[in-house]
Amino acid sequence: MSSSSNRSVQAPEAQSPALFDRIFRDSAGNIVIGQMPNLPVLVAVTATVLQTVLPAGLPQTAAALVAFGTWFTWAWQELFEGVNYFRQALGLAALVGLLVLKLSLV
Repeated sequence: MSSSSNRSVQAPEAQSPALFDRIFRDSAGNIVIGQMPNLPVLVAVTATVLQTVLPAGLPQTAAALVAFGTWFTWAWQELFEGVNYFRQALGLAALVGLLVLKLSLV
């Protein structure tokens, strides 16, 4: 027989993660702020450096296009595939910054 006090005991509700956890932790529970650079970041940094050292002309323009395209790709990937809210916000900030920079320089 079960007592009436046992019937009123309910299973504990699953607590939603704290705001800090949702912002900075990935699905495995690790705090992720920075990561090893992926291919778009490596290409973007290389193209940005080349853009600054190459003389004006076609090679510099090509490096600038590659740099913008790969920074844009990285920001887009972070925005939609980032492991936590911080990385997604970083992608959004980079994407907005790239567009503002590009529109103000044209």
